[in-house]
Amino acid sequence: SQRKRRETDKHYLSLWRHSLTLLCKSGSVRGFINNETISKGVRVMSSTRQIIIVGPPGSGKGTQADLISRELGIPHISTGNIFREAIHKDSELGATARSFVEKGELVPDHIVTALVLERIKEDDCRKGFILDGYPRNLDQALDLDRNLEISDGPLDLVLNMVVERGELVRRLTGRRVCRKCGAVYHIVFKPALVAGRCDLCGGELYQRSDDQSETVNKRLDVFEKQTGPVIGHYRRRGLVRDIDGSCSRDEVFQAIRKVLNNLK
Repeated sequence: SQRKRRETDKHYLSLWRHSLTLLCKSGSVRGFINNETISKGVRVMSSTRQIIIVGPPGSGKGTQADLISRELGIPHISTGNIFREAIHKDSELGATARSFVEKGELVPDHIVTALVLERIKEDDCRKGFILDGYPRNLDQALDLDRNLEISDGPLDLVLNMVVERGELVRRLTGRRVCRKCGAVYHIVFKPALVAGRCDLCGGELYQRSDDQSETVNKRLDVFEKQTGPVIGHYRRRGLVRDIDGSCSRDEVFQAIRKVLNNLK
């Protein structure tokens, strides 16, 4: 219920304030925190950049997230990498996530959110972060909002990569992978020197089942159904900036850079 949720939020806010007070007294945090900051529970560093990038498969969001990461000096955090790191470290959350992955099941929302929150508390996220692949659905978005507003402050920006469906299908179905070394090619954008053969090792190039037309269209349908409401949620809050992802990589990044420069 809403009442129970408010009580829970107040409880976590109280814990956050207490932890912040201890940090101040211990001298671990200097120059950024004062009593007013603690009493209001606002973000400690006003220069942080907390960003989400969303977009369908084939929109280039991963590439752009890497460029933003280098531009702003903040980590690019993808759910895939979070899962791999947590499983490798064999943490309690990682072990739980692994149990679902090994069975070929989706990791539950509350586990995904816990892993993301754990990751953004690490030292390299002090100046902010860019989330890629999370939140994937509205429940995850609402969980993220509640936790950020309690601790790190609300999101600054949601970048929405917009590409027409036909172009997405063309990009995804044209991908080819080397059976031997795993090198990735594209029949239009990055063709092999010899058709069907890897430039690096001479291995056979093939089309993954995930890149076949029927599967690609299903993936795009799932994205629209699950992540469409996330975009609508953040658009109502005035956080979404649409980016035309159909241009070249550099042109797309220049458009993103203009948006970043306009952030207060």
